[in-house]
Amino acid sequence: MTRTLPEILAPAGDKTAFLAAISAGADAVYAGLKAFSARNEAKNFSTTELAGLTELARKKGVQVFVAMNSLVKPLELPSAGRLINRLARDVRPAALIVQDLGLIHLARQAGFKGEIHISTLACVANPCALADIHKRLGADRVVLPRELSIDEIRDFAAACPPGLSLEVFVHGALCFNVSGRCYWSSYLGGKSGLRGRCVQPCRRVYAHKGQEAKFFSCRDLSLDVLAKTLLSIPQIRTWKIEGRKKGAHYVYYTTSAYKLLRDEPANPKAKKTALELLERALGRPGTHYAFLPQKTYCPTDPNEPTASGLLASKTGKAERGFFIKPRLALIAGDLLRVGAQGEPWHQIVKIKRAVPKAGRLDVRPDKGKNPRPGTPVFLIDRREPELARSLKVLEKELQGVPAIQARPSRFVPALPVAKQTKREKTRVLSVRRAPPVGKLQGETGVWLSPETASVLPKTLAERIWWWLPPIIWPNQEKIWGRVLHKALRAGAKHFVLNALGQACLFGARRGDIRLFAGPFCNAANALALLALKDMGFCGAMVSPELSKEDLFALPKASPLPLGVVTFGRWPLGVSRIKALSVTPEQPLTSPKGEVCWTARHGQNTWIYPGWGLDLRDKEPLLAKAGYAVFVHLFEKLPQSVPRANRPGAFNWDLRLL
Repeated sequence: MTRTLPEILAPAGDKTAFLAAISAGADAVYAGLKAFSARNEAKNFSTTELAGLTELARKKGVQVFVAMNSLVKPLELPSAGRLINRLARDVRPAALIVQDLGLIHLARQAGFKGEIHISTLACVANPCALADIHKRLGADRVVLPRELSIDEIRDFAAACPPGLSLEVFVHGALCFNVSGRCYWSSYLGGKSGLRGRCVQPCRRVYAHKGQEAKFFSCRDLSLDVLAKTLLSIPQIRTWKIEGRKKGAHYVYYTTSAYKLLRDEPANPKAKKTALELLERALGRPGTHYAFLPQKTYCPTDPNEPTASGLLASKTGKAERGFFIKPRLALIAGDLLRVGAQGEPWHQIVKIKRAVPKAGRLDVRPDKGKNPRPGTPVFLIDRREPELARSLKVLEKELQGVPAIQARPSRFVPALPVAKQTKREKTRVLSVRRAPPVGKLQGETGVWLSPETASVLPKTLAERIWWWLPPIIWPNQEKIWGRVLHKALRAGAKHFVLNALGQACLFGARRGDIRLFAGPFCNAANALALLALKDMGFCGAMVSPELSKEDLFALPKASPLPLGVVTFGRWPLGVSRIKALSVTPEQPLTSPKGEVCWTARHGQNTWIYPGWGLDLRDKEPLLAKAGYAVFVHLFEKLPQSVPRANRPGAFNWDLRLL
């Protein structure tokens, strides 16, 4: 019997990276467009440019997947639909990668015939969800979280229904927070990671207990030789390499390395060559992270640098800027990064002529960006002669591909009609960590956990809204099955689920209860709400990232009753990582004076801001717009954390970028 090998899926943030992926032998390439991409800082592509590249890829036997994996706001559905319509007509990619469930409905309406892949940003973390996702949403593939061990990946494979495949990251950047559960960048200034514009606050320096360090900055995931253990799992159709913001050099070397590791897993010479290729790929230091359950690694270390690229030099002060004396020979076309993102002198320098090892290169910095002496300088991209020749050949072939004529799309999406019923009485839902004692005061929500389940107040359980956590990992599924069984026996009927697919944990019992989608489901448009309705939800708390314009627009076409978080400490993010040297419930302070702290709840680390969200004065306006539930989150402020006096409007007055 012939063994079916998983495909190597390479990233492409620009044309040269795309061609480098083909040159290295990738089986598939994923790319983003100028809009609706979760890597908006990559150059990305127009549909016209991508059409030519996709046609070249098809001739080479390479598939193309398009990542439209950002959150889509209510008024953006028509423009997103027209873009998908042009994709379907002009590019014809093999698959569309989506985070926002509304794009599944939209893609089919717009005539897209390819596969639908659920992005890791949708955070499918419990295996029993796979059957629901395939049957109710029509998805063809699920991209698994990076935080899983090999045993947990096998659990997903065992639960994978026929017709659905799995995709696993084997290499690339790690975020401290779980994908789809990070609001850090948005909360600090309206640039959302869910929208592809993350400013990477996790890679900043924070002050904590007398130490200043990058406590949350992660190494890159690098499964390298361990990836061969995935070959025995047929449901894993794809090995994915992260890196749409990386250059052609990185794409070429990582793709070449994993192709060797896949094709010759038992060949010691191939293994050695692959590891050498990864060393030359100019990524960050690597980690196996949680892949081996018996030997997990913390991907953060405040005492080690985690910047991408190869350290090439440190800056010295020159008469008109700065100079470097490189530790390795530089060639024309090399790209150097001065400092780290977030530092005031961060910039990219392109080398125009060869510089020998230890030779001197004087640089005139960008205006106002002269680095202080001793600033690290990293080589982040280069064009070796062999790679340059290969790209030149493919460039010539690309010129022979007939160009398509750009034409507008006239597609108009069909949106749900808002349910015409008597307006529900608005209610305030106060959500706490512990069950109440005595009589309930108004509407009450409680975060359900194995601990709270053991002290369920049987006389009150029916009236409480029981909130499930934002992530339930595979090793917790059986535990949660018992927790929910206990809650149902006590009379619980109202549940707020905070992840795609958590409804499967109730099994056949879900028909007897009311399920609301929680705010961590990131519902942000009418078609996403329709998808939640298809999955059995009777209401939804909308994404907390929406502006007032978005919040007022959403109820007009909502097929479900809506709620919104208007008060409390909305978390900056949720992570599976226990950050080294970070003490829970002790303050961390950013260079801009922003205070946060961490807390452990179950297997996850929650990061909270030192100031809360407060839109309580907007509740009358939101009630008039059609919202029925206002959520107030109560998280105890640790005594050691100073109470910040900051406005708590989140994105109310911002147009979320």
